Amino acid sequence: MNKVFLIGNLTRDPEIRETPSGVPMCRFAIAVQRPYSSQDGERQTDFFECTAWRGLGETIARYTKKGKKVAVSGSIQIRNYEDNQGTRRTAVDIIVQDCEFLSPRDSEGFDEAPDAPHASAPKKKPTLQAMDDDDAIPF
Repeated sequence: MNKVFLIGNLTRDPEIRETPSGVPMCRFAIAVQRPYSSQDGERQTDFFECTAWRGLGETIARYTKKGKKVAVSGSIQIRNYEDNQGTRRTAVDIIVQDCEFLSPRDSEGFDEAPDAPHASAPKKKPTLQAMDDDDAIPF
């Protein structure tokens, strides 16, 4: 079983992109503090690269930004690649299957970053109109 649960803060604003076939993909990183301190009293932090696909990725890109606390669950994926100097490298990614936003909402009442790629103004509640249609009620 390959399952991971992490709670941490975004280290940068999420980046949303599309694959050549048009599938949305969001990349972001979170910083997770270890539950213990080192000998000198400092807490260690681990940094994880995360990838979320499709609607989940679009939601993360829209409603989070650098510094926000999130809980992610997913799986670990290890990939090998060659850098610009020809050195073989290994990267560990978290493939996000679920994400929960843990930071309190902003003062505007929503967590949307003002410069998010899919940002839109908050929607107004629809107004209801009274109907005089009592003759059609069967009871």
